[in-house]
Amino acid sequence: MFVIEAPRPTEAAADPVAAPAPPSPRLARFRRAGRFVVPYLYLAPALFLLVVWTYRPLVQAVELSTYSWNLLPTSPMKSVGTGNYERLMELPAFWNSIGRTGALIAGMLPFTVLLPLIIALASKRVHGRARTVYQALIFVPFLVAPVAAAAVWRWLLHPGGGFVGELLGSKHNWVYDASTAHAVIIGITGWQLLGFSVLVVWAGLAGISGDYDEAAQVDGASPGQIRRWITLPLLSPTVMFLVLTTVLLSPILTFPLIDSMTQGGPSQSTTNIYYLLWDYAFHSFDAGLSAAAGVLLFAGFGVLAGILVWISEKVAFHDD
Repeated sequence: MFVIEAPRPTEAAADPVAAPAPPSPRLARFRRAGRFVVPYLYLAPALFLLVVWTYRPLVQAVELSTYSWNLLPTSPMKSVGTGNYERLMELPAFWNSIGRTGALIAGMLPFTVLLPLIIALASKRVHGRARTVYQALIFVPFLVAPVAAAAVWRWLLHPGGGFVGELLGSKHNWVYDASTAHAVIIGITGWQLLGFSVLVVWAGLAGISGDYDEAAQVDGASPGQIRRWITLPLLSPTVMFLVLTTVLLSPILTFPLIDSMTQGGPSQSTTNIYYLLWDYAFHSFDAGLSAAAGVLLFAGFGVLAGILVWISEKVAFHDD
């Protein structure tokens, strides 16, 4: 009698659940491409707005700076190459406005860096509901619209019966005197930005662990030594941020006050570089010259911002 041996079942037949087939090379490439593209899909809306509202106008400003045009649609645009930049370099008003912008930034630093540090450190001694009221009173000026602040301060500084004149017993015309007008603009802008700067310092203080103070107190350090050697070094990134924002934003934030109170006068004593390029465009109707000033302003502040960021990385102490 012959016995026929049955064939052995294969692994696929023996396993009731068949192993999945490996994906095709085309499908694997598609999945890898998907993983690469997905992050950029999230960034796409922000990148689109950045290109439309920042880079595209910047390219148009560079292009416009090479033309002579008076903003009239019926007037032809004449190409002048670098003529607008050459004219700008020869204008004394341009260099004077840069000097006033530097003086403005220097005058703003005590309001945005020094005073906020003093106020924020002093507020650590205030507790309970009094602390909330204290913080609110300091931050309120930042919420006032610049045009409204200009109107109120013009009334307060009026030489014919303003509160400041009555308080000081003086009839001095603070706003329309070339010797004091720029200081008035700096003072009002600093008064408005003080609350924001103090809020930034408070946020920096909140990010410093209390363990450092406790360890220093155990070692016998005085409150002054703790502030000098622990608190202030740990606040250095916050301080550098305030310096950077002051340099970049102060000339812009003074524009509503200047336009509402002095219109760049008297005798251009309050005309900084931002107001000058606006004056070239909408008073002198020289769009090419205004665009050239804007391009130089962008390049100059870009270099200055890069230097400040580099200094911040070298000087600031980060608590890791």
